[in-house]
Amino acid sequence: MSISPTEVYLGTGRRKTATARIRLTAGTGKLTVNGRNFDGYFSHENFARQAYAPLLTVELKDKIDVVANVSGGGVAGQAGAVAHGIARALQKMNRELRPALKKAGHIKRDPREKERKKAGQPGARKRFQFSKR
Repeated sequence: MSISPTEVYLGTGRRKTATARIRLTAGTGKLTVNGRNFDGYFSHENFARQAYAPLLTVELKDKIDVVANVSGGGVAGQAGAVAHGIARALQKMNRELRPALKKAGHIKRDPREKERKKAGQPGARKRFQFSKR
């Protein structure tokens, strides 16, 4: 499975309120997010590791360049969105990678989002203190 240097594979990933647009090309393993390298963009190494986890799963970290454009959410949500986008672009690149990515849980979009605050309550679930007298 070799991709030509001119081929570009696109993927969109989402997590919480973050959205990542991913471009995969053949290369040397250069990873950039919003014009900065992964380690410089994600404040903690765990977020960077989570973001490129799909590449480690299919063992292509040193063969593919990733350019990610991320907006919305916080650092954790953006890392999850980048990982989701990379996984979706990888499966477009090679359909045979899908079972490995699916087994590792990279394909599924994590649906957990913040629940809205309701009227008559201080938060989403919490109630104001009840007083009998």
